[in-house]
Amino acid sequence: MNSKYEKELMASIWSPEIKDSPLKFVNFIFEWDKPGTPLHNFKGPRAWQKKILLDLERAIARNQGDITPEMFRQAVASGRGIGKSALVSWLILWMLSTRLGSTTIVTANTEQQLRSRTWAELGKWLTLAINSHWFAKTATTIRPAPWFDEALRKDLKIDTGYYYAQAQLWSEESPDAFAGVHSNYGILLIMDEASGIPGSIYSVSEGFFTEPTPDRFWFAFSNPRRNSGPFYESFHSAKSYWNTEQIDSRTVEGTDKELFNKMLEQYGEESSVARVEVMGEFPRFDDDTVIGMDLIRSAIDRDVALTGSEPIVWGLDVARQGSDQSALCIRQGNHILEIRTYNSMDLMQLCGAIKNKYDDEQTNNRPQEILIDVIGIGAGVVDRLAEQNLPVRGINVAESPASRKNYLNLRAELWFAVRDWLAGRDVRIPNDDGLVTELASPIYKYTSTGKIKIESKEEMRKRGIKSPDKADALALTMGSSAAAFSVKDSFMGYNFKKPLKSKIYRVG
Repeated sequence: MNSKYEKELMASIWSPEIKDSPLKFVNFIFEWDKPGTPLHNFKGPRAWQKKILLDLERAIARNQGDITPEMFRQAVASGRGIGKSALVSWLILWMLSTRLGSTTIVTANTEQQLRSRTWAELGKWLTLAINSHWFAKTATTIRPAPWFDEALRKDLKIDTGYYYAQAQLWSEESPDAFAGVHSNYGILLIMDEASGIPGSIYSVSEGFFTEPTPDRFWFAFSNPRRNSGPFYESFHSAKSYWNTEQIDSRTVEGTDKELFNKMLEQYGEESSVARVEVMGEFPRFDDDTVIGMDLIRSAIDRDVALTGSEPIVWGLDVARQGSDQSALCIRQGNHILEIRTYNSMDLMQLCGAIKNKYDDEQTNNRPQEILIDVIGIGAGVVDRLAEQNLPVRGINVAESPASRKNYLNLRAELWFAVRDWLAGRDVRIPNDDGLVTELASPIYKYTSTGKIKIESKEEMRKRGIKSPDKADALALTMGSSAAAFSVKDSFMGYNFKKPLKSKIYRVG
């Protein structure tokens, strides 16, 4: 601490010129292009890395002297092999070296990813840093070395109790366990492979940034594997809150262009593999998503004529929990005529609203069938509306499907019926953001017996995704024998000109 070299090193790193310029910091602490070192023949950060570092520098400059400093959020969607882990390492070392007393949290989806990738890469760059002796690294943390810690506390009066960088796993079952870190000296949160991190973890992460310090930084890096969830929304509905970059691996200097060209040749340029692993673009559909976003977007306000002779069918999804809303979908053939929701209604209030809606319609605009999920309080809604002579039919989506060899239950069959309906390319849906998001949200898997199972609403909530009430209401309309249809390319080759269930429990 008392050596001339050490004082000069500290003075340089803590000078405003380097302290508040992450790019100059990276250029300073690593001996780029030095013969006999791992950095020989490396001139410095790549172009995309420089841009991110400069964007961060500009954000720091904007906060200078601001009594209400803004938090910096950066989301990066990219292909593989672009040097993402290197940039993550530099950001961690910059935060530790220049924001004394600050806290850095790094999280990813698996312990292996954190230990063998992120933390291993960080260890490599720490070794190469000219101030590496300031810190002590373990398998999951970096803290100030004992001598450095003592100097900070005694000479600079800095509280080092929360001065560290830590690799921390999140738990979907206990999201609150991920929260609780606060620091007046600054917070850096880095999410690696953020596309797989659920909404509940994003929500609790907001709690990291409650202190009004100017040094609040949130980075989310990922291959864009899913077209739903918070990482996806940071590029779409939540884009106003985030700085975003999408990076094609082929445009980055030093990457294996031959490998990427082979991937494009093997899988096709429009494949999910090419889009995600090479182009850094979100897939047109998730490999395990029931309905691809391309099908949904192409059906919005499509110029398709309505055939007035086709029957009208209503699908009613009844709310089961306080956070859910009851949803009514009105479909006539290839058109969704209306989607409406009902909030905070008890059983009798909902029945009254549906009865009033039915009575208000002209006779030729009334539904031939009203299909209602009877799970939970839906059965009571069916009974009450049947008493009032409405053409209701109760459907238990948990029962066996018509195509028993393909689907686990009727819910899965109905959702894939929606998929096939959209795939017909002659349908139209309204430009309803809620409906669009809900249709693209559920994922499916195969059971041990090879049957398709769609995740439940409860499973979706665990991923931080709201209940697909509107989309479920649309799916219910597919169970109507009055509104059967057929398409050339059904997912399972099923003929929907037949009712999905010939013996569905009928009320009234």
